[in-house]
Amino acid sequence: MLEKLLSFSRHHKMALLMLLDALLLPLAMWSAVVLRLGGNWDPKLDPYLWIFAVPPLWVLPIFIKLGLYRAVLKFLDDRIVYTVFVGVSLSVLVLMAVILMAGIGPFPRTAIIIFWVFAMAYIGGSRFLLRGVVRRIDALDAPRRPVIIYGAGRAGLQLMVALQEGREYRPMAFVDDNPQLWGRTFRGLMVHDPKTIAELVDDTDAGLILLAMPSASRGRHRQILEQLETLHVPIKRLPGMADLVSGEVRVDELREVEIDDLLGRDPVPPRGELLAANIRGKVVMVTGAGGSIGSELCRQIVKQQPVRIVLFELTEFALYSIDQELAQLAPAVERLPVLGTVTDLARLTSVMQAFAVETVYHAAAYKHVPMVEHNPIAGIVNNAFGTDSCAQAAEAAGVATFVLISTDKAVRPTNVMGATKRLAELALQARHARGSATRFVMVRFGNVLGSSGSVVPLFKRQIAAGGPVTLTHPDITRYFMTIPEAAQLVIQAGAMGQGGDVFVLDMGEPVKIIDLARRMVHLSGLEVRDEQHPHGDIEIRCTGLRPGEKLYEELLIGDGVLATEHPRIMRAQEYHLPAAELDGHLAALGAACQALDAPRAFALLQGVVHEFRAAEATADWVSQATRA
Repeated sequence: MLEKLLSFSRHHKMALLMLLDALLLPLAMWSAVVLRLGGNWDPKLDPYLWIFAVPPLWVLPIFIKLGLYRAVLKFLDDRIVYTVFVGVSLSVLVLMAVILMAGIGPFPRTAIIIFWVFAMAYIGGSRFLLRGVVRRIDALDAPRRPVIIYGAGRAGLQLMVALQEGREYRPMAFVDDNPQLWGRTFRGLMVHDPKTIAELVDDTDAGLILLAMPSASRGRHRQILEQLETLHVPIKRLPGMADLVSGEVRVDELREVEIDDLLGRDPVPPRGELLAANIRGKVVMVTGAGGSIGSELCRQIVKQQPVRIVLFELTEFALYSIDQELAQLAPAVERLPVLGTVTDLARLTSVMQAFAVETVYHAAAYKHVPMVEHNPIAGIVNNAFGTDSCAQAAEAAGVATFVLISTDKAVRPTNVMGATKRLAELALQARHARGSATRFVMVRFGNVLGSSGSVVPLFKRQIAAGGPVTLTHPDITRYFMTIPEAAQLVIQAGAMGQGGDVFVLDMGEPVKIIDLARRMVHLSGLEVRDEQHPHGDIEIRCTGLRPGEKLYEELLIGDGVLATEHPRIMRAQEYHLPAAELDGHLAALGAACQALDAPRAFALLQGVVHEFRAAEATADWVSQATRA
């Protein structure tokens, strides 16, 4: 019956509520009079029985005006009490006026006060009763997933209210670090000690833990996630407080736990003057603008209000995508999407001169280690000679600052990609040594989270597909940093360079990849399948190191490192080659690449990058096919 009533149209439901109030109001007045008279009836009131039927005539219009019937029963909140209070109070004043004007002397005056109490109870109580019934029916119609909320602060309470009004999750309990909250109850949910969370999961059959601590640091998030990992229950979290305050997301918009939550490294707030130094009021160009790092650089750059930004990119769709995104992000900034390759010196020079570029961020590069390892000529041409071409064009166009995005793989490289990036550094150092008017700055950092080819999105896809999760070696470790933090540090480092500088970003502690894989499996609510758990869900499989791959990455070649004014940026003191010597190496290497002589190019690369220790399995696929 109730389900049929709930299926009525909105207007029919409003009419039914009005009919209900039209019955409850006379009942409230009758109850008030009978209570006032001690349960007896005064026959003198018989001629005035009409007074019990007329209150709806003025009360219902008052309620309509106050919007009482526009409220949706399922989502009624405490404000409905105020609406009923105002409506009933006005109706009592009208009732008093009617009684006085009609001269109803036998009507007990104190019954009017009692009528106010009964009307409040009947009208308001009926609404909350109906709300409970509607929510109960809704809950039975769509079974909700039981969840535990970690965090009983303001965000946690708001999340609880939002979830109780929804149809997806059913909050079962709170967990909070504050002992003063333990044992307290909010809307029937008790706050518990985090030490009891394993028992709570079993008792409530919770299939999800919601982390509602948007103001907590990443370090605290990491501690909590490490504590919850053993439960093998999926975890979602509220967005950061900055997103909630800005209105970009709502408190009920939950997100998957991200890898930066697992790393637990709190970013250092960027320094505004360093971010703006090479950008504000200037013409800025980004090569590789559609890539992972290049696109984030563009997002950070447009926030600093450049005169214009030149987006230089080889891939048409990537260029289109970042151009469209920036159009939404910063419509006031002039954008110039330019197709081209960094190996085309004439194209680069004409672009930089035509738009009077003042600052260049050179992010274009082939970076996937196994790909470049078997395509060494392409890697050398794009990463090393492409960088040198960009630098030459920058000098010719009078560019003031040129910032190279380098990598930790350039340190004692064991692969072609790392060796080409170190050669790119050497080329810029040589240009600085010649007394170039352009200020060349190089910035090294490790892996960035979420970049194309990164291990993290690969693990996510493999876990979603049921495994196996593949990594190359159980002992392999890597440094990680978020893309926005890396881009901000690159911009700040570029502002600090005097010329020829090699900056190293503080990447925090290295992460063991197999531990990262295990945590990602566990926090997805699954079990790793191994010898101890043969019936687990996801297997972690080691496939062996790939050609040129290191177990451990480094950020410095030598031991010399100097602090800078920024706590996350250090200045490396690295060797560089004399310009004349490097020119000879580049000429020979360029000739080998021009002749597509991969073995000779590879040997020459080893000769110019002294610390390059090539992998034995490295081989150019094209050369192999040609010899075959």
